[in-house]
Amino acid sequence: MATNIILLGPPGAGKGTQARRLIEERGLVQLSTGDMLREARSSGTEMGKRVAEVMDRGELVTDEIVIGLIREKLEQGGKGFIFDGFPRTLAQADALGKLLDEFGMELDAAIELKVDDEALVGRIVKRADEARAAGEQVRKDDTPEVFADRLREYYKKTAPLLGYYYANGDLQQVDGMASMDEVAAQVAAILDQQA
Repeated sequence: MATNIILLGPPGAGKGTQARRLIEERGLVQLSTGDMLREARSSGTEMGKRVAEVMDRGELVTDEIVIGLIREKLEQGGKGFIFDGFPRTLAQADALGKLLDEFGMELDAAIELKVDDEALVGRIVKRADEARAAGEQVRKDDTPEVFADRLREYYKKTAPLLGYYYANGDLQQVDGMASMDEVAAQVAAILDQQA
């Protein structure tokens, strides 16, 4: 049986790290909307041409296109999927639910990595300091001011989703401030409980 989850959490909460572990340990496929759009754009397919046209005009890609890309990935099958960066709105959450139904799948959990915002900002500043010390490029968004803006934007957009998945009985929370291994163990416990 396929395992399908959504990872929710603000930037820097560790979603990417946990997704990589789930890919390695459970064979899940990460569906990152950003990666899928870049891949589609360079694919030369009909969908890829539509994506390129929209992006070249500097417009946001429509939900219809993103759902189309996700549909293509679901058609390929697998042991399950990690939805990363999608859904971002209630309309997208509804569309994802319908799409999973269409494929005879269900969402096993929407897992929120709960974090302490101040500590998270400290984590990001530390990451930037370590990159500078190692002579590496520092991400433009790794400043306290820019990161605080990104956090506010995340919460503004995501709060309705948390309520939506809580109301559906799908929302599970883990301590995103714990060590990577502890977070992974919490996520694993949720998934094992669903199996």
